[in-house]
Amino acid sequence: MTILGRPGRLIGSGRASDVFELEEGWVLRRDREGYGDGLAEAALMERLRGHGYPVPRVRRADCTSTELVMERLHGPTMLEAFGAGRIGPTEAGETLARLLRRLHAVPGRVIHLDLHPDNVMLTPDGPVVIDWTNAEEGEPGLDWGMSAVILAQVAVTDEGLAAPVRATLAALLADPSDLTETGLTEARRRRAANPTMTAREVDALGEAEELVRSFLP
Repeated sequence: MTILGRPGRLIGSGRASDVFELEEGWVLRRDREGYGDGLAEAALMERLRGHGYPVPRVRRADCTSTELVMERLHGPTMLEAFGAGRIGPTEAGETLARLLRRLHAVPGRVIHLDLHPDNVMLTPDGPVVIDWTNAEEGEPGLDWGMSAVILAQVAVTDEGLAAPVRATLAALLADPSDLTETGLTEARRRRAANPTMTAREVDALGEAEELVRSFLP
């Protein structure tokens, strides 16, 4: 049971966590699988927010290793907006690229490692990045590689989204991207080792990597 008592209704679920309502303006994200550390994530989000990076506010004192209390954001995810035609594929890719570059300009070499359209909320104040479970200190090239491979996996496994996601990937990697050979190789390795991946997603990694390379100079 959460230290805050019984949470409200379930308002969202991901591969490894559930999100519940709390009192007005706040939500509780509860880890189901033991992959993250809510306390460490809250500390990182406070640090990033202090540098002006767009992340939700957190109530660090109310967080635990499995629970993160954060600001309730209003607006669709980029993925939802994409599906509804409210944002185009090129704009989506360019927005992801700006968010990556802005993050890598923060002192301390923070990388998100899961920055994709379902982890960006389009709020009235602009895009806000969520889900910092996988974040660590590292090379920007790996962050670019992870975002590119995630998009490419969707492009090669979802026929209905293949064309627009390819356009998003092209925009992400344009002008030019900071993706490196080492970053792409490590991104593929990490995706293959991710326990939340389906067999189909893992099998598609070779084709996904080839697609990413097709956009590189």
